Amino acid sequence: MTFPSTVPLAETDRAETTRRRLTVKQAEVVQRLVDAAADEARQNGYEGMTVRSAARRAGVAPATAYTYFASKDHLLAEVLWRRFHALPPVVSPVDASALERLTRALGDLGLFMADDPQLAAACTTALLGSGPDVRALRVRFGAELNARIASALGEDADPTIVLGLDLAYSGAMLWAGMGHLPYASVPDALADVARALLEGTP
Repeated sequence: MTFPSTVPLAETDRAETTRRRLTVKQAEVVQRLVDAAADEARQNGYEGMTVRSAARRAGVAPATAYTYFASKDHLLAEVLWRRFHALPPVVSPVDASALERLTRALGDLGLFMADDPQLAAACTTALLGSGPDVRALRVRFGAELNARIASALGEDADPTIVLGLDLAYSGAMLWAGMGHLPYASVPDALADVARALLEGTP
């Protein structure tokens, strides 16, 4: 799974148009659908969850659900994005080294779904979907991931190192989603990669 950090603006705008125009009531419906989808995925996994089952759990008509989410991949990708976007900013001591700042940031990024592995696996599968709404969410994911890593490294961050850590994070989360790596082990694995990339960096 890769998270491109740039994409033609028109594509992200197209996916976001409806969201910007939501009324308070519509936003509440969307949140109910997102919460219901998370519960459905925890109970039934990716294969067993559908937009219809999430709509039923949320008390929403399926036709209404489909006006907000084009597919279950879109709905589950939104679940993951909301959790990721809600992560608090990383605060490090002013005298922390680049490696210390990065290790703290990667720790938060690696553990944000560790307590919900069944849901994480379903959302990871969904984020690999090919629909335009899912692609747009991947781009937003990538942009925020890139920004968090670059911020931890500081103003003079080497773009190659940022890219390497982007790829390492994407690979680690994909492995975890496939069951090849416990989510709880992701931070340590990423710290090892960061240490190797930053060897000799003050």
